[in-house]
Amino acid sequence: MDLLNTLVDKGLRRELPTREEALAVLATPDDELLDVVAAAGRVRRQWFGRRVKLNYLVNLKSGLCPEDCSYCSQRLGSKAEILKYTWLKPEDASKAAAAGVAGGAKRVCLVASGRGPTDRDVDRVSKTIEAIKDQNEGVEVCACLGLLSQGQAERLRSAGADAYNHNLNTSEGTYGEITTTHTYADRVDTVHQAQAAGLSACSGLIAGMGESDEDLVDVVFSLRELDPDSVPVNFLIPFEGTPLAKEWNLTPQRCLRILAMVRFVCPDVEVRLAGGREVHLRSMQPLALHLVNSIFLGDYLTSEGQAGQADLDMIADAGFEVEGTGTTTLPGHRANAAAGCGSHTGGCGSEPESCGTHTGSGCGPCGGTAESPEAEVASAAAAAEPAEAPVPGARTDLVAVRRRGAGTDLAPNA
Repeated sequence: MDLLNTLVDKGLRRELPTREEALAVLATPDDELLDVVAAAGRVRRQWFGRRVKLNYLVNLKSGLCPEDCSYCSQRLGSKAEILKYTWLKPEDASKAAAAGVAGGAKRVCLVASGRGPTDRDVDRVSKTIEAIKDQNEGVEVCACLGLLSQGQAERLRSAGADAYNHNLNTSEGTYGEITTTHTYADRVDTVHQAQAAGLSACSGLIAGMGESDEDLVDVVFSLRELDPDSVPVNFLIPFEGTPLAKEWNLTPQRCLRILAMVRFVCPDVEVRLAGGREVHLRSMQPLALHLVNSIFLGDYLTSEGQAGQADLDMIADAGFEVEGTGTTTLPGHRANAAAGCGSHTGGCGSEPESCGTHTGSGCGPCGGTAESPEAEVASAAAAAEPAEAPVPGARTDLVAVRRRGAGTDLAPNA
């Protein structure tokens, strides 16, 4: 049986592929790309039908971060001309969140720059969570505040948070090349704290930082072992003024192969297409909907996304539907195992993120199937080129710095 049929069969049974199979997906030639998308699309539809979950980011505190993460425009020493502001008031954050909810977002993600929250910061965010929940019935709230100290996850949970996001970003072996002010183990520990507190864990990766195929497979297999409910896949936005400003290593085809590999390794997990999709996938974004079941609506933390209405039109034109607040995101076996909170304290299944407290009916396996791909790709890893050559020079014309929404006097595009 060829590689893709094997991966589909494993995905429908929730079985983990081998590392060699995952690497072979990344090595498939462009001529076979649509076969790869079709195969991974069968797995996506099995567990999530044709639904797309919308998420909306609210940047509670922008810039001025003491950490040195090389990919981040908010890092220590960044010269990127981004918005910089301190904590939004709860009422202002709630107003910003309402714009995303009005556009169809089911989850609001509250993000703050910094190493991690102080206890006073947790109090601030707790009030913001309460304000958002009071104004928006049924909305999920995910917090992303950096490294957590003991007891902070429990306090966020008590305030009404459904989920906590903390990405692994890259493989353990190369993590020290990207960040030196904290460790890979620190990130793993924070995800474990969130899970232990009953929060739905969200943890993902950033592709395009110069990593190898082996690094990508390493981090995705680590995520599978960590077992978050959702996995956001970010594609590096190379901001001028950051150490990775010249890392233009991605093509739309490369991005689709990465998303397909993540879907095969995490078949029944919410896979979210996150930052950088507009920059790197461009006109190929609709194809990605066959691989992921979740996207961010509108803008990101420090960069502009495409207009919210354009996202909604894209979803409809591609034949997908927006997932409502009364629908459970995760398949029934994952939601039921979590006893209603979406967290997992064990197991080995695996940026960002799934629903925490689930309401409405469950959703077991659903969606149709497609014809099995016929292309033989078992030897693709040996036959294909290892990766695309980097695009020479930074393409700053593709990176639009966010100048609207939270922290500004201009309305968001959601």
